[in-house]
Amino acid sequence: MIKAHRGRIINIASVFGFDGQPGQANYSASKAGVIGLTRTVARELAGRNVTVNAVAPGFHRHRHDRRVGRRGARPGPEGDSLGRLGQPQDVADAVLFLASEAAGFITGPCPLRSTEASPYSQHAG
Repeated sequence: MIKAHRGRIINIASVFGFDGQPGQANYSASKAGVIGLTRTVARELAGRNVTVNAVAPGFHRHRHDRRVGRRGARPGPEGDSLGRLGQPQDVADAVLFLASEAAGFITGPCPLRSTEASPYSQHAG
């Protein structure tokens, strides 16, 4: 990519890299590291026409849903601003956009930052 003066790097982070997650310091710290790495490498490679971005999804529907449900955990009352869980396709679409020519001027930020609550939050009610 550096030699070709063209390319896209897209990392997968997590909303917990911004906000943390009780009991998950290791996971939150690693995802914060991915975000920091993304922003730093974006600055380093910007002059070579290589964009570097990260997608930071929150709680999305996935194969672990049943196991989480058995523990009684669920998204918090604030939920997602859209009123639904994210789907894998939502993340895939964001990655496809960042890889496209339409995103050629976007580098460094984390444009998909879900506002969803943690699946491990326990709320009364």
